[in-house]
Amino acid sequence: MTGFTYRGGEMLADGVALSALAAEIGTPFYCYSAGMLRDNYAEFARALDGMSATVCYALKANSNQAVIRLLAREGAGADVVSQGELMRALAAGVPADRIIFSGVGKTASEMAFALKAGILQLNVEGEPELQVLSEVAKSLGVTASFAVRINPDVDAGTHAKITTGRKENKFGIDIDEAPGVYDRSRSLPNVKAVGVALHIGSQITKLEPYRAAYERAAQLVVELRRRGHDITRLDLGGGMGIRYAEETPLSIADYIKTVQGTVGNLGCHLSFEPGRRIVGEAGVLVSRVIYVKPGHGRNFVIVDAAMNDLIRPTLYEAYHDIVPAKQPGTHPTLGLCDVVGPVCESGDYLAQNRQMPPLAAGDLVVIKSAGAYGAVMASTYNARPLVPEVLVDGERYAVIRPRQSVEALIGLDRVPDWLA
Repeated sequence: MTGFTYRGGEMLADGVALSALAAEIGTPFYCYSAGMLRDNYAEFARALDGMSATVCYALKANSNQAVIRLLAREGAGADVVSQGELMRALAAGVPADRIIFSGVGKTASEMAFALKAGILQLNVEGEPELQVLSEVAKSLGVTASFAVRINPDVDAGTHAKITTGRKENKFGIDIDEAPGVYDRSRSLPNVKAVGVALHIGSQITKLEPYRAAYERAAQLVVELRRRGHDITRLDLGGGMGIRYAEETPLSIADYIKTVQGTVGNLGCHLSFEPGRRIVGEAGVLVSRVIYVKPGHGRNFVIVDAAMNDLIRPTLYEAYHDIVPAKQPGTHPTLGLCDVVGPVCESGDYLAQNRQMPPLAAGDLVVIKSAGAYGAVMASTYNARPLVPEVLVDGERYAVIRPRQSVEALIGLDRVPDWLA
């Protein structure tokens, strides 16, 4: 059995008790299930069986080297949005010809690094970027294959901070302006338009936004071909949601049916960029209760994890299910509480107005669905060192990022000579 389940009254990650990891490693820490990562990737890959398609895992969700390497060994490519992520993907063993470089602000040096590495394609988000790509490719004596990221003006129906496909968002080129951009690209040396790219947002739980966006993308491909552009690739992005609270995630099979019904007759090689869908539910953040402080109308459960470790609740008003590591009784008495951290900010909370079983100092709690946009977005605010990450695979486990020490954190600073 893989994932995070109660057995014998204890929460296990695959075959290892989280309490045993906490005793050895200390808290807080992130824990990932290798079995669940493989299962989630395999579900996506199976749905694409027989199609000309590539799954390019979106590193921004979780860029730990062990996670990337595990998925690369399963056959995943990579979607990256910075040179740093590109370097991480290459270091983890992702073949360069299975890497797509997205992102709104690629610099000339980043483009040069990508072209020298021989990646599959760059997704261009504006004409100024396309002109720079042409100059860089010419200076290197290579031809850069690119896709233009279009903005289809489709509302993904998700949180405003993770919606990327509306006209007012910074991403991509207005779909109505795209044909002109492709036409003008013909006058630029050392670049070749090979595809169309789009990504309309994240944590999407309905098919309709995808259907609307993909129908518009299909119309654009037909128009570009009519104009003489040899469009052979279509990057459909990612964004499929997971379960945090009461959401019903999309069926991957139903999603692929929508893909086939909208763009399946174009003969394009399709690229998909799932991130959260693969790693989100495959990770948890384990924390220990420091104090339980009575408040007006509710208790404050103060834990040793904080907003610097998991910023999603503060940044996105996001919900994460929080459960005790020790299984509660059949009908536990619930009490209203806020689960908060030690950081000196009112925004430092992991849950607010939450009904939870009784908790006491020393108890372990498990913050679920924290595998995506958790450790990768962590900071050292309040001089709190980055916490460990652990990968569990069956009954074996390894620390895949050690706990940072305060001494190492201080050692990153440099005091000028005149203050020495």
